[in-house]
Amino acid sequence: MRILVTGGCGYIGSTTARHLRRQGHEVVVIDDLSEGHQAAWDGAMHQLDLRDADAVQAFALKAGEFGGLIHFAARAYVGESVEQPLRYWRANLVPVLHLCEAFPGLPFVFSSTCATYGEPPNEDPLHEQLPLRPVNPYGATKAAAERLLQDRAVASQGSYVALRYFNAAGAEPDGSHGEAHDPENHLIPRAIQAVQGLLPGLTIFGNDWPTPDGTCVRDYIHVRDLARAHEAALVHLGQGGESVALNLGTGQGASVKEVVQAVEAVSGQTVPCEDGPRRPGDPSYLVANPRAAKEILGWEAQESDLLALVQTAWNWHSQHPQGYRS
Repeated sequence: MRILVTGGCGYIGSTTARHLRRQGHEVVVIDDLSEGHQAAWDGAMHQLDLRDADAVQAFALKAGEFGGLIHFAARAYVGESVEQPLRYWRANLVPVLHLCEAFPGLPFVFSSTCATYGEPPNEDPLHEQLPLRPVNPYGATKAAAERLLQDRAVASQGSYVALRYFNAAGAEPDGSHGEAHDPENHLIPRAIQAVQGLLPGLTIFGNDWPTPDGTCVRDYIHVRDLARAHEAALVHLGQGGESVALNLGTGQGASVKEVVQAVEAVSGQTVPCEDGPRRPGDPSYLVANPRAAKEILGWEAQESDLLALVQTAWNWHSQHPQGYRS
């Protein structure tokens, strides 16, 4: 299959692009390099701003036929979205509209998020029948994009799969590619950076949550499992499968303290930590019910062991302490 991947120089996008290429697909990447890294992808790449409708149309006219589209390009910092909501609506919704206009009928796999659920009503694993009640602009823009794709599908203008990630983590086991954000807000790389001395320490936001050890619990899904899910979603659509939104997670939760312990076990060093106040809007427990993805896509997480996942992240960060600038 010839596949268009937007945001293919980013963390999850480049991992997926490399996976698709290994599986024999022809991959063409679009990225504006505002967040991604040129060094993360060494195949065909077009630097393009998806907010520019004329540029997207011109690319579509020249690019030839694709069998499917995977859309990763977005902004994804919750705090920033609260401070700059217009920037997020423009960055996360406008490109979806432009791509749908430029590629009518093309199967569309959309990078979504569990942030569309907002603050879940209980501590059970989250399932897809829950109402979407995002509590920040980031989650709201993703939910709106899902609705746009749903309306497009109802009008018989193209099928879609929206994949709602939980906490993406990990790296290539050989340390060749991995996570590199600026600023870095994710727990595992921040804990590793604290060990490396690149951060003064790791702040744990609340130690009095209603969880076994008092810290928040999250579902950490290996980025390579996410890549496999995107390919499975394209295959599903190519075989005439229904349009659907699906959770991607392991179904297992790990607390902040358990993640810190895993980093310490892998690194052999103590993570310097300090307790801080809770962050407003942080749910105590976010774990996926991934059953629907298995039933519909035949996909399930294969790299769900937390210690092994953290080991891959350590391999990347220890070899590339400055990310792709190393």
